[in-house]
Amino acid sequence: MAKLNVSIDDRLRDELFKLVPPRRRSQVVNEALRHELLRRKRQHATEVVQRLRKRSATLSGKDIVDAVRRDRERSDR
Repeated sequence: MAKLNVSIDDRLRDELFKLVPPRRRSQVVNEALRHELLRRKRQHATEVVQRLRKRSATLSGKDIVDAVRRDRERSDR
């Protein structure tokens, strides 16, 4: 485990000290940071998928059905 010096807003620190008992504060900060990092990773992944969707061809339902039928015909041979 590593120690890290960060600055936080005075009001946020006051709330942390008021609501979270000593020896639990690091755990609470770790959990909050973990959730925020996960949220940011998901947001980034969503943005990547949206960019890929814009670049990829879109298929209609008919196109998909036709492709599945052609694939089935090939495997039947």
